[in-house]
Amino acid sequence: MQVLSESDVAALLDRLVSSQVPSHQGVEAWASLLRAHASLMRKLNTDLLEETGLGLADFDVLAQLARAGGHLRMTELAERAFSSRSGMTRRIDRLVDEGLVCRGNVDGDGRAVVVGLTDAGVNRLKETAPVHMRGVSKLFVAQLDNKELAILRRALDKVTIDCTFG
Repeated sequence: MQVLSESDVAALLDRLVSSQVPSHQGVEAWASLLRAHASLMRKLNTDLLEETGLGLADFDVLAQLARAGGHLRMTELAERAFSSRSGMTRRIDRLVDEGLVCRGNVDGDGRAVVVGLTDAGVNRLKETAPVHMRGVSKLFVAQLDNKELAILRRALDKVTIDCTFG
């Protein structure tokens, strides 16, 4: 078995990448987006967990439910939270056990499950939303001016695709 040197492997990857994305700037922008997303999500999750005891993924479920008026079908909740249905089911099981959400069936459709915020869930959201948004403001919004934020939003909206997870 032939073992390639580090420089040979790096050159191979560069050739493979440039054959699909000819613009070096495009590859660098993609890498920057991935680094920014990963580092922001890690820091926001860590800070929220340390300050409130609630993780970012659980906060997102509560926030998605609040944005929808307090309840959503499980499938729609999973789509909005970028989660698989099975992953969302496990998360909802935990949040039900904590009393933050409740689960029920849709009238007339025994297969459809609806998840709703409880009073405890609303109270938890009141506690955690300001902490999370302070982090978003400090770590993201404050790093860019209004013109940069508008450009970034337009650029990211162009590449946003409808993703549904099974």
